[in-house]
Amino acid sequence: MLIGKFVVTGCVSAVVMLTPALARASGCSSLPGWSALKTALTSSITPASGPNGGLGNNMWGVIVDNSGIVCAVAFSGSNFTSQWLGSRVIAAQKANTGNEFSLGKNSTPGSSLFPQGLALSSANLFSAVQPGGSLYGLQASNPVETEVAYGNSAGGEGNAPASGSSFGTTSDPLVGQRVGGVNVFGGGLGLYANGVRVGGLGVSGDTSCTDHMVAWRTRHALNLDNLAGVAGVSGDSAHPDNIVFDITPNPSGGTGISAGGFGHPTCLNNPTAAAVAGLPAVR
Repeated sequence: MLIGKFVVTGCVSAVVMLTPALARASGCSSLPGWSALKTALTSSITPASGPNGGLGNNMWGVIVDNSGIVCAVAFSGSNFTSQWLGSRVIAAQKANTGNEFSLGKNSTPGSSLFPQGLALSSANLFSAVQPGGSLYGLQASNPVETEVAYGNSAGGEGNAPASGSSFGTTSDPLVGQRVGGVNVFGGGLGLYANGVRVGGLGVSGDTSCTDHMVAWRTRHALNLDNLAGVAGVSGDSAHPDNIVFDITPNPSGGTGISAGGFGHPTCLNNPTAAAVAGLPAVR
C-alpha cells in the first residue's frame, strides 16, 4: 500500500512539475501572457449600453497555442467569482474551437478554394451544426477533458483538486494542458500573425453575441488579428470571421434558416449592425 501510494504520488508530482515546461516548450512562448490577456480583455468590455451590447458582465478570456495547449487564463473582475464560473471552461472551449477550425496562409498551399487559408469564428459554426446542417454533431467531436478543466485529481488519496482561487491566475490548472472542447456560438477566434494561425482566443461571460464582440476587440488589442487576405464566410474581407446575423424564422418551427449557412442568432440587447460592421478591421 505504501509503495503503491508512493508511486501514485510520485507520478502526479512529475506531471505537475512538467506542466510549466510543457507550456514553455509549446507555441505559448511567442504568444501574450496572463498580464497582456487580462489588460486586453478588461479594456475590451463596454457597459451594456455600449456597442458590444449584452449585459455588461465581467468575462473570462483564454489563449491557446496552435496545438491547443492553454497558454493563459484571465478574468476581468476583482476575483474568480465576479463572473460566471461556468464561462471559464466555455472560454477555453471557444479558444480551442477558434484554433482548431481556422487555417492560415501556411496551412493550405495546395488549396484552390482557400489558398490563403480560411478563418472561422465559433459564431460562424452555429447554423452548420444544427440538425440537417453540414457539420451536425461537430460540437460533440472533441469533448472537454474535465480533470484538466477543473484541476481535479485522478490519483485518489492525497491528491487534492486545485483550489478555485487559482482559476484565472498564472497558476490556473488549465495552463500548460490541452483541455479540448468545441463551442459553436460567439466568442472564439483564431489568432494570426502575418496571416499564419498561431493559436486561438476564447471569451465568455455575457451573451454569446457580446462574447464575440469582446473577443474581436481583445484580439485586436493583442495585435493578433493579422489575417488580411485570409478568406472567411462573413462576406466582408475587412472582417472575414465576423459574426453573421442572417437567420430568418423557419416556417416549420425549430431553428431558423441562415441565408448563407453560417449565421448566428441574435441575443438579448443585441449589438447593432453598425457596431458589428464597425469592429476594427483585420490587419
